[in-house]
Amino acid sequence: MQEEQYQSKIKTAIFIFIIISVCYGFYQGSTDLILSNYFKEAYGVTAQQRGLIEFPRELPGIASLFIIAALSFLRDIRTAVIAQVLAIVGMVALGLFHPSFGVMLVFLFIFSLGMHMFIPLGDSIGLSLANRENMGLIMGRFKSAMMASSMAAGILCFFCFRSGFFHFNVPVLIFVFCAAAALMAVILLMVMHAGIGEEVAKRTEVSKMVFRREYTRYYVISALFGCRKQIMLVFTPWVLIELLGVKADVMSILGVVGYFIGIFFIPLVGKLIDSKGSRFTMILEAACFIALYIVYAFVCKQITDNVVLITGMGIFFIYLLFVLDRMTAQFHMVRAIYMKTIAIRDEDVTPSLSAGMAMDHVFAIAGAYFCGIVWDNWGPGWVFIIAAAISAANMVVAYGIKKDEVVARS
Repeated sequence: MQEEQYQSKIKTAIFIFIIISVCYGFYQGSTDLILSNYFKEAYGVTAQQRGLIEFPRELPGIASLFIIAALSFLRDIRTAVIAQVLAIVGMVALGLFHPSFGVMLVFLFIFSLGMHMFIPLGDSIGLSLANRENMGLIMGRFKSAMMASSMAAGILCFFCFRSGFFHFNVPVLIFVFCAAAALMAVILLMVMHAGIGEEVAKRTEVSKMVFRREYTRYYVISALFGCRKQIMLVFTPWVLIELLGVKADVMSILGVVGYFIGIFFIPLVGKLIDSKGSRFTMILEAACFIALYIVYAFVCKQITDNVVLITGMGIFFIYLLFVLDRMTAQFHMVRAIYMKTIAIRDEDVTPSLSAGMAMDHVFAIAGAYFCGIVWDNWGPGWVFIIAAAISAANMVVAYGIKKDEVVARS
């Protein structure tokens, strides 16, 4: 009877967390799609300034390591509530006011801190609801729900920006809508904590800051991912916005296409991880990105050198590259599953995910600033050559994963 009650609580918690993932996916997807246009249209930033903006936007990824460790006594779910509240504060400020550039960066930092705190917390909570043999399947469900919500957000952004209902003048309604979604996540997290039961809550218990030699490869993979991820988030949309003058409505619909494919693609990635393992999946991921960024570099060279006039099918091809970039980014969950697989203790998972994210963001900040300089001085093509080289390094590191798994479990 106790086991049946336990499994019933787990199923209920999974259902609630799927809805929380929907809420998070809505505001995460919305902001990912429109932030670059927001910076460009509301503040007129250059490519180099766009790289600099990543400092206050990504610094929270480092700060969250220390904040989550300091709040470890609250456990993951309560700390996740705090994360969502921070996101709400930042989004409300950006939505209801038009602060000066410097003040905007402060509230961007607060919003980003909430989002970044929730990334390892969300992964840890999701993994705690799965068994070792079905981690990929369960995480795939959460990520698929998040992707579906992000797709809905993209559709909303497309029609509302196209009609003029959404714009970047005060009030910036898309930020207000996102804050409402985060508020719903807060309510659901509180419901989840109240109903999940003490015996289940212990599965999300965290320890304080953890750095172990056995997790070194995970830290290295996280650092390389940070460099490559930031190029994806900042400079692939900048190709469309800066070089082709694409507006928020078109960026939104491209995001919708990527999210729609991702709904079906993410569960397949989860099943691939369960069947083939982290090593195979990371190597495949790296190979995909190497090919993609080599093509990106070639396309950017064609645009900047005016070799061909980018119209018709040429623009469609660049749109396709952007969608593929967003789709292959869904391999991201393999790193969290890998960490869970090699964890010596369950309590190590959340702080180790936080440590990995901190390293990710140290290199992401440096990489964004450096690539902004490269873009302005040597051209956008070289930014994607760098991204391909980083992906190649990630492939090399991934070859040693099986050895690490044996070490960690022994």
